[in-house]
Parts: sequence; C-alpha cells; structure tokens
Amino acid sequence: MKILITGAAGFIGFSLSKRILDHKSNIRIYGIDSLNSYYSSKLKKKRLEILKKYKNFKFQKLDFSNKKKLDKFLNKTNIDLVVNLAAQAGVRYSLSNPEEYVYSNQLGFFNILEFCRKKKIRLIYASSSSVYGEYKKFPTKEWQSLNPKNIYSATKLGNEIFAEIYSKFYGLNITGLRFFTVYGEWGRPDMFILKYLDSANKNNKFFYYNKGNYFRDFTYIEDAIKLIEPLIYSKKNNLNKHEIFNVCSNKPIKMSSVYKKLSKLYFHKKLINKEKNNLDVYKTHGSNLKILKKSKNFKFTRFDNALIKTFDWFKNHKDLL
Repeated sequence: MKILITGAAGFIGFSLSKRILDHKSNIRIYGIDSLNSYYSSKLKKKRLEILKKYKNFKFQKLDFSNKKKLDKFLNKTNIDLVVNLAAQAGVRYSLSNPEEYVYSNQLGFFNILEFCRKKKIRLIYASSSSVYGEYKKFPTKEWQSLNPKNIYSATKLGNEIFAEIYSKFYGLNITGLRFFTVYGEWGRPDMFILKYLDSANKNNKFFYYNKGNYFRDFTYIEDAIKLIEPLIYSKKNNLNKHEIFNVCSNKPIKMSSVYKKLSKLYFHKKLINKEKNNLDVYKTHGSNLKILKKSKNFKFTRFDNALIKTFDWFKNHKDLL
C-alpha cells in the first residue's frame, strides 16, 4: 500500500507517518511539505530527519498549492490513499495573513481533490473543531450546523463543503477529521502548552486571556493517531460517500486548571492576563461516540500523564522551538 501524506513535517503528519512506519512494514509513505516559516524550521527539519531514516519513506519539498509541481510529483507514483494534513494553521495569524490561508487551505486542498478525482483515490483530510464556532449545548456532534468565527475556520468549512460535493458528484470516498486541540511530544510551538513552556524557559511575557475562564477539549497526539488508524486501514471503499468524525477526548478542561498544572511543572514569572479575545470561543467539547465505534475498548491517556510526557519532551528538545 502506498500512502501520500501532505504536511509530513507538521505535528500530526509527522506523528502519523512515524506510527505507520513503526508498525506497518508493507506500507510506503510519500511525504510532502512546503516547510514554510510559520513556526520553527529547526523543529520541522528534525521531524523529517527522523522520518528519513525509514527505508519506506520518501520526501519531497513541495507546496501543494502549485498544481503543476504537485501533479508532476504525484504522476510518478501509484498512490492508494491520500491523507491531507497540510494547512496553514493559526487563528490569530489568519487576520494578518489571510492570503496564505486561501492559497494553502483552499487552493491546495482543491488540487488534492482534483488528483483524487482523476485517479479515483480515497481521501482522508484534516478539518478542525473550529468549524463549530460558538456553541452552548455540548458535546458537539458531527451532524450539527456549523458557524466558523474566523478566516482559518472558514477555510476548513470550505474544505468540508468541497469534499461533500466531490464525493457526491464524482463518486469519491472521502473522510473528514475534525481535530480538537491536539497536543503532545513534537507538537506545534505556537499552540498553548508548548508556547507556555517555551515562553517560561526564555523568560518572555506570556499573555493569557479571560483569567483562563474557558474550556478546551485537549486531545493527546498518541490518542488522536490511534483513533484515526482504523479509518486509514479500513478496506471498505464506499463510493459516493463523505463522512466526518470528531477526533477528541470528550473531556474539556478549564484553562485556569491547565495553567496551574503547567505552573507546577515550570513556573512562569511573566504571566499577563488580558481581556477575552473575540477570536476565541468559550468552550470546545466534542462527542467522540462516532469515531469510538471504529475502535474496540479504546483507552484515552490521562491528561496529567500526557502533560508530563510533553514536558519531558520539551526539556530535551527546547532548542528546537
């Protein structure tokens, strides 16, 4: 089996690639990534350095919004499955750099859809919990109406709409994954936990909002990867079907509690509270009942244990952030 993983140098793309390479010797992975400068290039290069040690991994530096170069690379391979994890991430960054989100999250995704359409290849792609927007009834379920609040989440909703249309009219088997606040080893330094630790280590100011009075459905990276594995290895190829799954723990944690836990691991001297940011929703809390039906007796990692693992990784790799 040959799998194309876009965003292979990214957090989830790297973690998924490594797990497959560690456990499936009969699978060959073709990874692509633009290696943009949104966050530490040292971290991305280190992830790739690890993946390139596997004989079943091949990497190509490539911006998938460039259709000509993408097609040239892909036409040389016989891909069986595409897992699209490439995207321009970051809610606040989307306000100052909206064009990058259009090129990467929409044009790039369209190019992937077109490739899958022409080759009749199954597609799994990353969406985001941010498509739900502000809700007051929880947990949010996959069938609920969506109300994105920012440019980033709007592009993710656009992906879901395009995927639905391509599945319906071109007979493609497409699966969407709404990830909820994924964290852990090799994570993104722009996301809360590693951002806090990096800031504390460098003794920089760290802004937190609304005194931590909001909730996030944190999902440990190992759990997220294990949850989506059955979808990747599924041999069912239901044509004309687009299905979406929440990838979440179903256990939201109040951010003020996370601050306290982090402070015990690494005390921060320069925490500065700011008023609630209108870009942030008060709470994310997804139902994972649908995706758990694909796994047997799934056990989630306790948040405290995963946080310690993340901190231990940070202590040994803080120079990469």
